[in-house]
Amino acid sequence: MLFIDNGNNHDPAWNLALEEYALRTLGGGSDDFLLFYINEPSIIIGKNQNTAEEVNSAYVEEHGIHVVRRLSGGGAVYHDLGNLNFSFITSDDGRSFHNFRKFTEPVVEALRKLGVEAELTGRNDLQVGERKISGNAQFASKGRMFSHGTLLFDSEVDSIVSALNVNPAKFESKATKSVRSRVANISEFLREPLTMEQFRRSLLESIFGSSDDVPEYRLTEADLAAVGQLANDRYRSWDWNYGRSPAFNVRQVKRLEGAGTFDVRLNVQEGVIAEASVFGDFFGTADVSLVTDRLAGVKYNAQDVAAALTDVDLTRCFGPVNREEWLALLF
Repeated sequence: MLFIDNGNNHDPAWNLALEEYALRTLGGGSDDFLLFYINEPSIIIGKNQNTAEEVNSAYVEEHGIHVVRRLSGGGAVYHDLGNLNFSFITSDDGRSFHNFRKFTEPVVEALRKLGVEAELTGRNDLQVGERKISGNAQFASKGRMFSHGTLLFDSEVDSIVSALNVNPAKFESKATKSVRSRVANISEFLREPLTMEQFRRSLLESIFGSSDDVPEYRLTEADLAAVGQLANDRYRSWDWNYGRSPAFNVRQVKRLEGAGTFDVRLNVQEGVIAEASVFGDFFGTADVSLVTDRLAGVKYNAQDVAAALTDVDLTRCFGPVNREEWLALLF
């Protein structure tokens, strides 16, 4: 495994672009990488979420907070300079997606060396007791994947609550909100005080066995130029970060155990589905358009919808959900 030094860049659009670039381009599909990054105050939106319903837009504008959509699913999270993000970029062996324990174990071990009794709980959180210190998400594409997570080291907890606190009066109906847990900073549980840089180096030392001789991939000028271009083309794009949501007249919201919350919206005209969207905090290896594109032009009844999706592997888009459970969301 090689460590990628992001040059102490705190721009969330650039850092997410670097992560994607490393996934799709570096290593020839065989090398494993570890990436650390710390972002300026920002809300990082899950790929399948409706941004307008996840952020407190007034607070975001007033405080100049970045809003950037990531490639992975899951819920919205708040980043600031007190939050260290890690990303393991590896080959997708067909058994690692949804296996958060595999990628969080090195982090948990590092935290316990510092006196922080962390453990993986639920689908994808690290907690100390009942308090959440880390959320994790994954993305896979063309035989490669990353598993990344937050580490709340000394973050502004009040900002976390305020930035993600939506005023539902602005919307016709309540949005699907990201799962909100009682959060805590890792600094509260340390045996002795550490700076962020000391904390970062202690993680590197634990994961690589030494902080002085960490094998590293050094970004070239060509790499940096490509990352900058990707940051501009995707992660600074309004279409990517917010997108346009059509009007919907059929809506179903439900949480499916072990998979997440689903918010299905259909625009049905004269009994035919004209448009479909699926929002939520679920994880999948394929884009939801694999399903929503199939629904366009289909009569809005259970039989025709089921027939349209007969050969679609729904678990690729939505995780551990069986066909009957998911189809029941539409009716």
